[in-house]
Amino acid sequence: MELKNRSYDLAGASNFRDLGGYVGHSGRLVAWGKLFRSDHLGLLTEQDTARLARLGLARICDFRGATERQLRPSVLPGVPVHSLAIEPTVVQALHDFAARGQGLTEADAVQLMQQTYRDFVTHNSPRFKQLFDHLLQSDAPLVFHCTAGKDRTGLAAALILLALGVDEATVMQDYLLTNDLYKAPDLVGGGAPPEVRAVIARVQQGFLLASLDTINARHGSAAEYLRRELGLNDAARARLAALYLQA
Repeated sequence: MELKNRSYDLAGASNFRDLGGYVGHSGRLVAWGKLFRSDHLGLLTEQDTARLARLGLARICDFRGATERQLRPSVLPGVPVHSLAIEPTVVQALHDFAARGQGLTEADAVQLMQQTYRDFVTHNSPRFKQLFDHLLQSDAPLVFHCTAGKDRTGLAAALILLALGVDEATVMQDYLLTNDLYKAPDLVGGGAPPEVRAVIARVQQGFLLASLDTINARHGSAAEYLRRELGLNDAARARLAALYLQA
């Protein structure tokens, strides 16, 4: 997928990008410059913040847990941050494996990530509903992120695009762009074997499908999940389209 005009080359964040330009309902394009996804915003340089200031960002939705936020608070001056905390579970699971003296395999890591994505749906839907509540307030430019901008953020982006009528194949392509962009710090995966760290630091089609399959199993379709769990009735979806799809 073409990254020109979508990905921002920043010194302090590697996975900052625009969700604009995708084809949504009735062939209308997702508006550029309104919806942004990213990894955390705690290491931005002065040049980064000056560049992002030109985007007119008015809101930040942060999916990180309490310790993550304290470790790397946002450094975008003047932009209010709304916490939609989903506490991380993967790193704790790695520590638990180590504490039990168990060797974690690549297959274990894949299963761990898939379960994490199932749990997003079964345990964290209220946080995604909060995101849509913010989106429905206005079309002021908004960036949502977690730490790596790949898992919590990846599902959030997928849900937004699906709500705007973007087809699932394109949603998956956007999700997988993380593998072209995100530069994981060396500490990701801790002391786990390299093949395990490679799983944890990247995304796979099967991860997002674990969420989508859970949605379909529990609700019958993404549209029903959006309506039942995230509050997107017909009127709300029409407003979302009016705000974020080009005329």
